[in-house]
Amino acid sequence: MQDALDQEMGWRIKEIGVFKVGAGTNGPQRKPFIRAGVALLYAHWEGFIKNSSEIYLSYVESRALPYRELKSCFAVFGLKGKINTLVEGRKSLANVEAMDFIFSQMDETAKLQISAAVKTESNLTSTVFNNIALSLDIKTSPYETKFHLIDSSLVDRRNKIAHGEFLDIKGSDFSTLVDEMLGLMRLFKTDIENAATLESYKRTA
Repeated sequence: MQDALDQEMGWRIKEIGVFKVGAGTNGPQRKPFIRAGVALLYAHWEGFIKNSSEIYLSYVESRALPYRELKSCFAVFGLKGKINTLVEGRKSLANVEAMDFIFSQMDETAKLQISAAVKTESNLTSTVFNNIALSLDIKTSPYETKFHLIDSSLVDRRNKIAHGEFLDIKGSDFSTLVDEMLGLMRLFKTDIENAATLESYKRTA
């Protein structure tokens, strides 16, 4: 898992760095570089959070633990279909069958539906990020001071750029935004690594 996370982070840092350097130069290409850089930075923010979360879920699944030994937020990824039946179903028989299925699976090896587990909604705002982090039992308090930055400085700007609006962003502002967002991505990576090492995915006895 460590190597996968390192690779996932490494190539993104290099690519973002190219645009950070370009944004710091003088010349007519500077402003387009910055606008393209904001869009790229957002893409790496969304891509890293999604892919690193899936790497962690794959790691948890590879532990081959039964559902009853996992914290509820992880067990949900494997039993979500039946849980949705309980939430949405109006027929008593369907609900009883769903509940019986869930109870019968508690001692089975957990199989997490990883491909559909992490939804960024193509708009990774602080609210969406918060939901993803909580679904992995990652504490969100260290990130909360940066929620406004995520929403206003990154996501809103990216959306405007994606819709063809002109934004005049200073090179220094872009450089700061890059540093802040890479800091958040590194923090998330560290939180996942620590959670894996401490086996935080396990239900406490």
